[in-house]
Amino acid sequence: MAALTGLERISGGSSRPRVWRGAVFLLAAAYFLIPLGASLWYTIYTPATGVSFAAYGSLLTAEGFVRSLLLSLSLAVATIVLVLLLALPAMLAVRLFAPRLRPLMEVLCTLPLVVPPITFVAGIGTSLRTGTDVLAPTPFWATLIAVQDPAFPVVLVLAYVVLVLPFVYRSLDAGLRTMDVRTLVEAARNLGASWPYVLVRVVVPNLRSALASASFLTLALVLGEYTVASLLGYEPFAVWIVTVAGSKGQLSVAVSILSLLLIWLLLLAVSSAFGKEKGK
Repeated sequence: MAALTGLERISGGSSRPRVWRGAVFLLAAAYFLIPLGASLWYTIYTPATGVSFAAYGSLLTAEGFVRSLLLSLSLAVATIVLVLLLALPAMLAVRLFAPRLRPLMEVLCTLPLVVPPITFVAGIGTSLRTGTDVLAPTPFWATLIAVQDPAFPVVLVLAYVVLVLPFVYRSLDAGLRTMDVRTLVEAARNLGASWPYVLVRVVVPNLRSALASASFLTLALVLGEYTVASLLGYEPFAVWIVTVAGSKGQLSVAVSILSLLLIWLLLLAVSSAFGKEKGK
């Protein structure tokens, strides 16, 4: 009897966490899915015409949709490449040769979190106006004008690199903590590998999950960033959605839903791909 009572207590105690996990899961699902469902209903239903998918059918023909989406995607790719090229070698150098500088680097990389975006973009705008006047007599004036080209504003890429740096740093730092970087690098160097080879063929393959996480965080931030682009006078995807919302509310919400679903699908694809690699 005592043994049976103990088993009942164990089984009862183990069922309670399952109930709580199910309740938390349902609450989280409701928190995300109810607003998404309400937005979807708003895009397909009007009292005058009833249920209609005209908002989704008019996306490709909407003025500025393709241009703004391609601009945001190109800005995202350029930001991902630049921030990884800057952050990963610097983090490796500090970890291998100057470990005492890690706290300083962490503070510098997370500093953008405490600077309000409005203050950040105000500084960028003032610097661009002042730089244009100061550099007018010099050959650098053309370069300053070129980085502000509306077709591909490099200044936005530089601003986005600063904004995503804290998230990229955290992702890469978590990945580096899971591997013995010093042993791998020393082994590769002793076998005659060059530093570029060590970085590309030794370190990067062991950081694929961290690099994917950093890349998709950057993609999500760039696709959804509005303040910097709007105040600097550019029109990537997020700014275009807000502009369209003033006259075509259903269309703007439909675009937001599709962009959210696109990011989710990309995340699921990468997660499943890395899951298969670990299973192997």
